[in-house]
Amino acid sequence: MAKVADKYLVVDTWKVIEEGFDPARNRVLESIFSLGNEYMGVRAYPEEGYSGDSLIGSYFNGLFEESKVAAHYKGIIRFLRFMVSAVDWLYARISVNGEQLDLATSKFSDFRRELDFKRGKYVRSFVWHLSDGKQLRITFERFVSMHVSNLGCQRIVFEPLNFSGQADVRTGLDFSVVHEDQGRCFWQSVRHGQEEGVTAMLGETIQTKNRLYSGFSLDVPNALHADPVEGDRFIGQDVAIKLTQGESTTFDKFVYNYAEKDRSTTNEELWSQGLRQAKAYVGVSYAELEKRQAEYWANVWKESDIVIEGDPDNQQGIRFCIFNLYQTYHGDNPGFNIGAKGLTGEAYRGLAFWDTESYCLPFYIFNNPKAAKSLLEFRYKSLPHALERAKDLDCAGAFYPIATIDGTESCDLWQNSNLQLHVGTAVAYGIRHYVNITDDVEFLYEKGLEMLIQISRFYATRGQWGQKTGLYGYFGVMGPDEFQLMVNNNCYLNLMAKKLFEYTLETIARMSAEAGEAFQTLAGRLGLTEEEQADWKRKAELMKIPQDPETGIYEEHDGFFDMPHLDIHSIPVTEFPLYSHWSYDRLYRYDMIKQPDVLMFMFLYSGDYPLAEKIANYEYYESRCIHESSLSPSIHSILAAEIGKDEEAYKFFEFATRLDLDNYNRNTREGLHTTSIAAAWMNIVYGFGGMRSDGDHLVLRPTIPARWDSYSFPISYKESKLLVEVDKRQASIKVVSGSSVDITIYGQARSVGSDGVTVELQQLVGQ
Repeated sequence: MAKVADKYLVVDTWKVIEEGFDPARNRVLESIFSLGNEYMGVRAYPEEGYSGDSLIGSYFNGLFEESKVAAHYKGIIRFLRFMVSAVDWLYARISVNGEQLDLATSKFSDFRRELDFKRGKYVRSFVWHLSDGKQLRITFERFVSMHVSNLGCQRIVFEPLNFSGQADVRTGLDFSVVHEDQGRCFWQSVRHGQEEGVTAMLGETIQTKNRLYSGFSLDVPNALHADPVEGDRFIGQDVAIKLTQGESTTFDKFVYNYAEKDRSTTNEELWSQGLRQAKAYVGVSYAELEKRQAEYWANVWKESDIVIEGDPDNQQGIRFCIFNLYQTYHGDNPGFNIGAKGLTGEAYRGLAFWDTESYCLPFYIFNNPKAAKSLLEFRYKSLPHALERAKDLDCAGAFYPIATIDGTESCDLWQNSNLQLHVGTAVAYGIRHYVNITDDVEFLYEKGLEMLIQISRFYATRGQWGQKTGLYGYFGVMGPDEFQLMVNNNCYLNLMAKKLFEYTLETIARMSAEAGEAFQTLAGRLGLTEEEQADWKRKAELMKIPQDPETGIYEEHDGFFDMPHLDIHSIPVTEFPLYSHWSYDRLYRYDMIKQPDVLMFMFLYSGDYPLAEKIANYEYYESRCIHESSLSPSIHSILAAEIGKDEEAYKFFEFATRLDLDNYNRNTREGLHTTSIAAAWMNIVYGFGGMRSDGDHLVLRPTIPARWDSYSFPISYKESKLLVEVDKRQASIKVVSGSSVDITIYGQARSVGSDGVTVELQQLVGQ
């Protein structure tokens, strides 16, 4: 991969630290230092205002706006929806003697900022040198509560170093924020006011009528006076603060945000509800809320920390990943999903892709099953949209969108939205994976099977039979590899559809035997017939899975082996990313691939493929993959570790875990690669830990990178908590809570309990 790390940040295993301010990197660092709590997220933009390069990004999960799409053909979407930038609730303009603070123009020194993983807090400080010689140290703190997802907290500390006097702060709620991607503001004020110690505004999006109540209270012990102020979609207070040389003065702001995406309440009811909640934080202690925040994160690290000895760079990297996975999602708000950039930027419009089930879900299954279930419930909640979307494509059943924020399709590229059919198979795999690890049969019967049946109906009506082969498959599609357009029989799609049919039929048989009455009710409601099931069985049995019998290499799609070959290493570095430098149609002319396709299904269903086939396919496809997708390196690393390519596995892993911290793709300014962050966790657990979870029992084949002295990771499995510890000589697996479990270690079935099992490390093929 022709990608180089931009090493800039201080390496600290529990923090991200910038010492000194680099304006050229500011947008990148606004992404890296972002905060979130699943419900809302905020970029690390300067709340005091900054006339340099910055993106004011304040986002709420599932809160969206829409725009029209010029569509002239059936099946092409007519509206696309996107996560809309919302209220700047951190707004705080600071001036002393009429001189306003702006790091783009003001003189300052001793700049430092840090993101603390243990406390879930962002802190920034510097000394402001005013034009008249005065020096004022200012420290900004902020966090979004992990206990109360609607609550955001801000503290500003003033410490005059060589003077006494007054600082003036205009604090408020600004709904006039411009959504950069669209070049306009999408908010209008419905109501605003101040009452009972709360300053508030109720905003509404112009098209979708999504509403957001935002209300704040202040605690400023040294306030001289505070006066109300209003402006265009703005409400706040002008606060004068007494400053005394050598003494610290605090300015605390508590903001309660409540988003509502339906019209179930009137504006008056929503205002009253928001006010009632916001009033609960009038007079609250910042220190107490800060303490509760630290307690939450202490528990996170107790449950989910991965410890690496001997590699501080990747120790910091993986903790950054885990920190952001919990910031992005933890299952407290059922029905939310995970956008490709989480809540850290506007790129990908805040939309969720198939990455959720394929890359993010494993982390939550093994660390926070409640969150994993909540992610799957988003798909159940949006099933009606998927049923409607299938009709748009002249099919039956449920067709899940390639990109969505609310269940509707929001990808305006027809070749992706209409040809990429694999999201439904990812949802089905996610259901299977979740149930297999958690034994949550109740979810499977109440919601999972209904989704499986409707998804199967789509794949049974979208496919066709080949004229010459007589085999079933999918024509005119695009697989996970987006450099192959309008192809026939994409191997990944065909294989995953085959597995879908088989799992659906297995689940029907299981529920019929275990919960017959409930099954009959479900089958009657859905109109499920024996003929339909027989059709699925036949199509699974006769699914075309293209493979060269001599080499064992699976053909990515019909004709792939005969495509013109391009040596990917001959492409100049200056031409990356190819989307920006090549003619669009040029991308589709070669056997060059964007990201794993065949290798992806060999990972997902690892137990189905012998090692020799994995080696052959890895050697063939890795040499053709340019990793234009940030999701690509982790899967290659996992498979490289399995086949004994240690150095190659480690090289791919290093890219994955520090993708944003070192800005490998030079696009972190747009937001974090949230789903790739989840893949970094997979990289350690599935890669070096050798875990496989697609079979009846959990499998472990641990290895250790040469640079590491030891590492450990916890996993939840069958209602038990396991700890895996690996050093240079051996691996130890034990149950730290719950009952004993049966797992397979280096091919041997073992029962693991609280006493644990210790085994010597074994060399894998190629070592």
